[in-house]
Amino acid sequence: MSAAFLYALVGMGLFSLGVYALIVHAHLLRKILAINVMGSGIFLVLVALARRTGEAQPDAVPHAMVITGIVVAISATALALTLMLKLAAETGCAELPDEKRE
Repeated sequence: MSAAFLYALVGMGLFSLGVYALIVHAHLLRKILAINVMGSGIFLVLVALARRTGEAQPDAVPHAMVITGIVVAISATALALTLMLKLAAETGCAELPDEKRE
């Protein structure tokens, strides 16, 4: 088992864990964290794909995409946290409404 395959496997596991947490939890902060875990899994798969050839130098394009994606993910997380705080200030709770309770 090569290191690139192991990175890709762990990345897919992180993405799956994030999808599970996104579906199961109702609290918005946990959903935001789940989206960040999913993004980390995608970044790990992209880094693994950069090393897919047997060449000495890995492909630089996926690495540049990962660096750009990290910056975008930080900005999107800050926006999501701000929106969550505004929603919590307006409604008094930071959870999505459950249709079963209504």
